[in-house]
Amino acid sequence: MIYEFIRVEKALFPVSVLCQVLRVSRSGFYSWHRGDRSRRELSDRRLLVEIKSVFETSRRTYGSPRVHDELQKRGLRCSLARVERLMREHRITPPTKRKFRKTTDSDHPHAIAPNLLDRDFTSPSPNRRWSTDITYIWTNEGWLYLAIVMDLFSRRIVGWSMRNTLARPLVLSALSMALGQRNPDSELLHHSDRGSQYASDDYQEELRRRKITCSMSRRGNCWDNAVVESFFSTLKRELVHRHRFQTRQEAVQAIFDYVEVFYNRQRSHSHLGYLSPVEFERRAGMAA
Repeated sequence: MIYEFIRVEKALFPVSVLCQVLRVSRSGFYSWHRGDRSRRELSDRRLLVEIKSVFETSRRTYGSPRVHDELQKRGLRCSLARVERLMREHRITPPTKRKFRKTTDSDHPHAIAPNLLDRDFTSPSPNRRWSTDITYIWTNEGWLYLAIVMDLFSRRIVGWSMRNTLARPLVLSALSMALGQRNPDSELLHHSDRGSQYASDDYQEELRRRKITCSMSRRGNCWDNAVVESFFSTLKRELVHRHRFQTRQEAVQAIFDYVEVFYNRQRSHSHLGYLSPVEFERRAGMAA
């Protein structure tokens, strides 16, 4: 179309010259251009409604790549660049990252296992590689501690526990939940940091009883457990840092909802092809 050609080339040549050479009127071009712009603006407004819907459904946590992927799943064809532009123009932004602080007590007399995982966070099938760790959440009643067990195959949180102390029952309870839900065989590799809770006699005895191989990170090296660290960072960014919990029970309820309802079953994961952990396992032939 002649008008489309003029629209593209007007960055290099005056509109009057282009119209004269192509034998069309400037008024005709400008009338067409206003209508074309109006159509684009109308299309942008319609797309913006869908973007806001996806963003709100994600609990205001998705950035443009996840929003774009969800729009594609809804049958809407648009470019990632367009989604990025509209989100930027309308200040639709997920919460920003904060620095993650590590608290591990590795000064203890217990034996330390070798780092068998060696930063290979892939798993050929479920219940072959689990990774676990502890983080903390502030409430007006004091600290709440969260221990989780993640299956590296699907990044699903298969065990978790929350208590107001860092004593060993915190991690033993999370492990017990994971073992009860998944019932793994003896091919499982269990990875953790070298904290006193995981190196303790009773925790190690439970691993030996279930014939589970133990792996531990190197001293002071958070990258050896990067996937779980990343989960904690996401949890803090998308939930904890956006709320002021008055009580530990309030925090427990919010974290339960985030982990079991949102993260495991709804939140798309880039590593999983923008599927949720539960959906990824379902497609792999596992029951939810």
